[in-house]
Amino acid sequence: MSESIDLRKLILEYLRQDTLVSSKKIHEGVKQIAAYATVKRTLQTLIAQGLINTKGNGKGTKYHLSPAYFVLVPIDLGAYFSKEIDERQIRTDFNLNLIEEVLSSTQLFSEAEVERLNSLQSVFKQNISNLKVEEFNREFERLAIDLSWKSSQIEGNTYSLLETEQLLREKQTAAGKTKDEAIMLLNHKEALDFILSNKDYVKPLTISRIEDLHSVLIKELNVGRNIRKRRVGISGTNYKPMDNEFQIREALQSMCNLVNSNSNIFEKAFLALLLISYIQPFEDGNKRTARIISNAILMNENYCPISFRTVDSIDYKKAMLVFYEQNNITPFKRIFVDQFEFAVKTYF
Repeated sequence: MSESIDLRKLILEYLRQDTLVSSKKIHEGVKQIAAYATVKRTLQTLIAQGLINTKGNGKGTKYHLSPAYFVLVPIDLGAYFSKEIDERQIRTDFNLNLIEEVLSSTQLFSEAEVERLNSLQSVFKQNISNLKVEEFNREFERLAIDLSWKSSQIEGNTYSLLETEQLLREKQTAAGKTKDEAIMLLNHKEALDFILSNKDYVKPLTISRIEDLHSVLIKELNVGRNIRKRRVGISGTNYKPMDNEFQIREALQSMCNLVNSNSNIFEKAFLALLLISYIQPFEDGNKRTARIISNAILMNENYCPISFRTVDSIDYKKAMLVFYEQNNITPFKRIFVDQFEFAVKTYF
């Protein structure tokens, strides 16, 4: 039998049952479908992918799951959320090792995902090479309206896409909607316009600049500015973000360091999108800020920004909850890749 995804999956499942296992013991468990040489080759593949680590040398080498495995292993969302909030086995506290020890040494996107994203970016570059400045700005405005609408909808805003367009283009508020809903949408557009005019604002990414963009997003919404000094809770989960201002700031700085040191633009944008939401540095507006910062990172390198227009709000929240509770990125990564493809094929 040749090396296959099925064999890799089988070996990983086997390692979930035992913490330190020799290659011979692993082969005993799968010898009906794979030769010992194939098992050894597959183990080397899994090591190269960062999914397993080794302990010991030579014949005494033992294999175990790496921290990256728990970040990357596929999760069945239907099965996961079939359990009620108090039934799920989760990490309730902020994982202090996640940023500096796990994510810093994990390749977040597979080779196939990187190839897909790079191919899409090439299409985007070709598309915009034929656009005049005013044509690009017109397309960006269309994306900005869609992002302002979807980002606000995810947070409970009830404006429709058409109502959002009328508000942002014509300053026409919708009947029966609150003033705060209109302000939230207008703030999004202001933040995006600022990024378009200041593409290098988040290079390098700093805490103060994250705070600046957060301040634009929460302007006139009765939300405290800058790093929070009190506890916050997240609906739908028992995960509890840190409540110490100095620890929050330290985690945010670690995130900035990780983003700034990463050479892969997609990983930089994805990390900011995930980690600002996970750290929850502000009283409110964290996920909105994460989406804006992520897009600012993409735009700084002339990559296609993402509107998230077609993502289902519930799916977005579920994917985020999986990251909060399990530190697993696979559901959210699927959203990121799919929405990048949608943006490339829809705008510009």
